[in-house]
Amino acid sequence: MDTERHSSPRRTVAILSRGDAAARRDATPKSGRFVDVFEALAAVGIDGRPVIYDESFADAAREQLLSADGVLVWVNPIQDGRNRAGLDALLRDVAAQGVWVSAHPDVILKMGTKEVLYRTRSMGWGSDTALYQTAAAMRAELPARLASGPRVIKRNRGNGGQGVWKVEKLPTSSMIRVLDATKDTPEELTLDDFLRRCAEYFENGSVVDQAFQARLGEGVVRCYMAGDRCAGFGHHKVKALVESPAARAGAGPRLYTSNADPRFQRLRRLMENEWTPQLTSLLDIARSDLPAIWDADFMLGPVQPDGSDSYVLGEINVSSVHPYPTEAPAEIARRVADRLQLKL
Repeated sequence: MDTERHSSPRRTVAILSRGDAAARRDATPKSGRFVDVFEALAAVGIDGRPVIYDESFADAAREQLLSADGVLVWVNPIQDGRNRAGLDALLRDVAAQGVWVSAHPDVILKMGTKEVLYRTRSMGWGSDTALYQTAAAMRAELPARLASGPRVIKRNRGNGGQGVWKVEKLPTSSMIRVLDATKDTPEELTLDDFLRRCAEYFENGSVVDQAFQARLGEGVVRCYMAGDRCAGFGHHKVKALVESPAARAGAGPRLYTSNADPRFQRLRRLMENEWTPQLTSLLDIARSDLPAIWDADFMLGPVQPDGSDSYVLGEINVSSVHPYPTEAPAEIARRVADRLQLKL
């Protein structure tokens, strides 16, 4: 097998990220955020090429992608007021012409939006989750759900906590208490006022409503996946949506570890052996189409009868997973090499 691979033409993979004309001019495999990925690709015999994307020079980026065998994409769904509409159309075009795209926009729509929380709510990582397709549905159904406890409202597409709110009913008032995930202080307002803030979320998508997890202050575990294999973990205590002063004081940066971290081996087995196969079956995603790098954020759910933790999925990140554990680039490169073999 190794002899056959070395005798084959050397494969090329573009690494695409968003940037301006200066970034495009200066980009090399030895500079920028993805040096470790370029090096890992080279170690498995793949040439990596940086491609910088902006709508103003989209045609030039498209030509670069068409000259490659594949492309790894790192572009947020929303960044500096811009979305991925133009880029996703471009990626669909080059994929239709035979370029392998990871992650393909159609795969992102299946697993990289908050709606995946609703579609997979019956899985072992699922929780009490509702989906609102319209503001009217949210207005009609949210009050009854708030009666049972705090909820977390999430716009379908976003990153960095944008469009994520903790919402709870005040016991002695008709007002509600809301906390924006990007802010530190909650506020009280009417349900109608809150719905007006959320109105824009329905312009191009839906809204997910998930039960608030009481153990959020204990931290979030991020499981990094390269295809269907675990590529490492990140763990951190968070401030977002946490109101306890003690828990907020303990918040800190995400700490990265390898896929051998003994604290998370049960989660690794669940992800590799149960949940990822269930996810691909439920969402009709071919194993070979899983992103070369993606991650799943887990909150701690109720303690199980045997004393072990349960895990509740908070979101899946697909569009722009970075940073990641030190070991992840090698796993990415292995998945890329495997995928490109299918093209030979």
